[in-house]
Amino acid sequence: MQYKTIVLNLLRQRRELHNLLKSSRKLLPTLDRVAKELKLSHATWQIDLSQARPDSDPSQISSEALEKAIKELEDRLPPASQEDEGVPLSLEEAIDFVRR
Repeated sequence: MQYKTIVLNLLRQRRELHNLLKSSRKLLPTLDRVAKELKLSHATWQIDLSQARPDSDPSQISSEALEKAIKELEDRLPPASQEDEGVPLSLEEAIDFVRR
């Protein structure tokens, strides 16, 4: 599973956050940390879904668990539409995301 690739793509969708992290040299550490969190969330969802539906196909459980883990991560990120509206993301907002 390429968790870092998934996280990087989500960050790139939020250009301003990506650029702030990159310019402050926090992109790689943030990418590593968030990818680990995504992996843990995916594993947790797999366990929960497997227990809820023990007869389900493991690959289906894994796919659904990844979808749920990505959704959770997207909910934590600042919305990409904020950037589209011309409201700049502040450095404090980027740092707040990194700290979470």
